[in-house]
Amino acid sequence: MGIRSRFMIIMAIIFGIATVGIGTASYMFSKRNALLEAKSKGELIFNYILATRTFYSKKQRPLIMEVFEEDRFYPELMSGFVITRGIFDDFKKNLSGYNFKQATLDPLYPPNKADEWETKLIAMFAGQPELETHEGTMERDGETFFYLAKPMKVSGKDCLRCHGDVNDAPKDQVEIYGSTNGYNWKDGDTVAAYVVYVSVETALANAKKGAITLYLIGAGCLLIALIGIWLFMDRFVVNPIVRLSIKAEEISLGKNLEESVGIKQNDEIGALAGAIERLRMSMVRILKR
Repeated sequence: MGIRSRFMIIMAIIFGIATVGIGTASYMFSKRNALLEAKSKGELIFNYILATRTFYSKKQRPLIMEVFEEDRFYPELMSGFVITRGIFDDFKKNLSGYNFKQATLDPLYPPNKADEWETKLIAMFAGQPELETHEGTMERDGETFFYLAKPMKVSGKDCLRCHGDVNDAPKDQVEIYGSTNGYNWKDGDTVAAYVVYVSVETALANAKKGAITLYLIGAGCLLIALIGIWLFMDRFVVNPIVRLSIKAEEISLGKNLEESVGIKQNDEIGALAGAIERLRMSMVRILKR
């Protein structure tokens, strides 16, 4: 294998590794930015939901409870779960790719029932009482989501009024939701989790597409660079060396000593050509003697 071929193979390997590295780094960087953006948007939605719930619990609920009788229950006015869910349902009508769930182990409202993954999440919060939030990515129905989760614990008589002993619950509530699910909660227990889901499928697809595009551009640049290097090596390195090799062999055999080397370059090959030219002239003088 000649110098040119070996050099081109080495350069191709180096450029190929560099191109793959740049493409991979581009994808990782874009993926990281996509997740950070999803987290920022998720935190914004999460804080809005929690602020709404806090305002209701501290400001509205006490006034509402003074107005209505003990056994009266109007979900849209007296249930923090219903109010939070209703506000978000209206909020997301013009906002695709986002979802919020009050995932509950034993809910009054069946759609709030925690699935297998959310059940494990609630169990993690219950096992780590000091853990206030949790975030990460997960797969659901073939789609990737970034999620933010916060535990919900039973906190005193306000929760137990509706979710304690079924016999103490408002009669209206029992008529609406039944007497089977959503009762016998214990004060301090972690029974649910607020979870905000932000789809990152499109962002990750765009990141992958960008990385592939960058890789193809790099591969194209690599091909052009290799062609340029090939032409340069052919004209300024390989061909001069071949000519010098032939000339040195002719001089060693005493052939064509009248012909000059004819290579003038301001580099190492030019220096070698000068040395061979001086050798030729020395041979000519020796033979003339």
